[in-house]
Amino acid sequence: MENDSLEYLKNLNDVSSDVMANYQQKMVKLPADLLELILHSLNAQQVYWLGILSYFNEFSTPFWTSLNSFLTKEKEKIREVTLLETMHDYIELYKFNIQIAEKGAGPSISGLHDFHKSQTEKFMEAFIHFLFNIDGENIKDVSKSNAQTLNNLVQAFPQAIQDIKKEFGFHFDDGGYAKIAETDRFTLYQVFSRDKKIKVRKKAKPIMIVHPYVLGANILGFLPDEKKSYAHAFADQGIPTYIRILKDIEENPALQVMTGEDDARDMKYFCEIIKKKHNKMVTLNGFCQGGFICVCNLLSGELDDLVDALITCVSPIDGTRSKALVEYLEHIPPRFRDLSYASKELTSGNRVVDGKVMSWVYKLKSMEKEAPLVTFSRDLASVESMSIPNGNFYINKTAAALMHWLTYDRLDLPLAITQMSFDSYTIPITSDGTLPVKLFGRVLNFRRMKEHGIKWLICYGEGDDLVDKDTTLAALDYIDAEVTPFPKGHGAIATTWSHPDSECALHKKFGKGYRGPVKYQLDLEER
Repeated sequence: MENDSLEYLKNLNDVSSDVMANYQQKMVKLPADLLELILHSLNAQQVYWLGILSYFNEFSTPFWTSLNSFLTKEKEKIREVTLLETMHDYIELYKFNIQIAEKGAGPSISGLHDFHKSQTEKFMEAFIHFLFNIDGENIKDVSKSNAQTLNNLVQAFPQAIQDIKKEFGFHFDDGGYAKIAETDRFTLYQVFSRDKKIKVRKKAKPIMIVHPYVLGANILGFLPDEKKSYAHAFADQGIPTYIRILKDIEENPALQVMTGEDDARDMKYFCEIIKKKHNKMVTLNGFCQGGFICVCNLLSGELDDLVDALITCVSPIDGTRSKALVEYLEHIPPRFRDLSYASKELTSGNRVVDGKVMSWVYKLKSMEKEAPLVTFSRDLASVESMSIPNGNFYINKTAAALMHWLTYDRLDLPLAITQMSFDSYTIPITSDGTLPVKLFGRVLNFRRMKEHGIKWLICYGEGDDLVDKDTTLAALDYIDAEVTPFPKGHGAIATTWSHPDSECALHKKFGKGYRGPVKYQLDLEER
C-alpha cells in the first residue's frame, strides 16, 4: 500500500514537472507570440477597413456621374416648373432615397453581425486552446489566418479576376474567328470550333447571335477553352455561327447617335451577307436585351425573306411584367424618370447613357443583396471558403470569369436604343400584341411573326432575378412559341449549361423533353 502511494506521488510529481516545463516554455515564447498576434491583428484591422472603403467607393462611383447629369438636367427643368412643384418632387426623391437606404441597412448589419460573431467564436475557442495548451488553432494562428483572408479579398481576389481576362470571352485576334463584314456601328465575325477537327458543314443552317448592348458580348464566349461558351456550342456542332459585335462607342460617333432604325439596317445587311454565303435563311439568336432588339427588327419587316427562325434567351419582351423593377420605377417621382439623368457627354459632344450607371440602377433595385457591406461580407465568406491550407487561396476559372464579367463588362449605350428598352419597361404591350415602340414609323405587332411563319424558341432561367419569367414569355399571349426553361439564373445558359457534358447541355434534350437552343437549331436544319 505504501509503495503504491509513493508511486502515485512520483507520477504526480512527474506530471507536475511536465506541466511546469510546458508553462515555462509558453512564458518564454509569450512575448514573441503576443507581438506576432498584435502585428497580425493590426494588419487585419487595416486591410478590413481598406476593403470596406474600396467596396463603398466602387458602389458610389456611378453616383458622381449620375449627380453631374442630374445637376445639368435640373438646370433646365427647374425653369419649366413652379417652385412648389420642385419642392414636392425633391421631397418625394428624398423619401425614395430613404427607402433604398432602409432596404440595404438590415442585410448590411446582418452580414457584419454574422461575420463578427463567427470571428468572436473562433477567437474564444483559440484563446482557450492557447490558455490550456490544447491542440488546435491558437490565437496567433487565428489572427494570422484572418489577416491572410482579408489580404486575399483586397489584393489576391481582384488580381485573379483581372488575370482571367486573357481566357475570358472573345479574343478575335487568336485565329479562332473570321471577320466577315462591318458597318459604322458593328462588326460581324464568324465563330469556329476550338476543336480543329470540327469543320463548318456546308449544308448546315446559319445562325447569327446578337448580344445585349449593356452587358457586352463576352458572356457569350465565356471560357471557350474550358468548353464553356454559348457561341462555340453552336460552332462545335458544325453550325455556321456568326456573332454581331458592337464597336467601341468611345471611338465611333455613328454608334453614339445610333437609332433603332440604324440597328435594323445593319442587321439586315449582315443577314443578306450570311444568306447569300450559305444560300439559306438565317436564324436570329438574341441574348437578354439582344433578344428584344431582334424581335423589334423582325416585326419592322426589314428582315422579311432573310430570317425564318428566332431564339431568345432570358430576353425582356415586356418589361412591365417585371414586378420588382416596375415597383422600383413606380417609387421614382415622374419628374426623374428620364434617361438624361443617366447620361454623360463624350469628347465628341454626343451624349450616351453610362453603362455603369445603368447597372447601378439594378443594384439600387436589389439593395438587400447589392449594398456595399452585403457584397463585402458575401465576398469575404467566398474568399474564406476558397482558402487553402498554406494560407493562400484559389479561385476557379468559372467564378473568376463571372466576377470579371460583372465587374468590367459594362458598356455605354446610345440614348435612342436605351429609350426603346426603357419604353418596354414602362409601357405594356397592347391587348392586340402591339409593342410600345416603332421603327421606321411602323407599328410593331406580333401578328407579323405568325403571318411570315417565323418559328420561335424562348429560353428563360428559372432562378433569374434580373429578367423575370413573365417578362420573357409575354409574347405567348399573342402567338405560339416553344419554351425551354433552364435551371439557375440569368447567365447560366451561357456559362453552366454551355458545357457539353452538363445536365442541360445546349445541344441536347433535357427535363420534360425541352430542347436547348443548339438542339433547336439542329432540328430546324433537319426539317
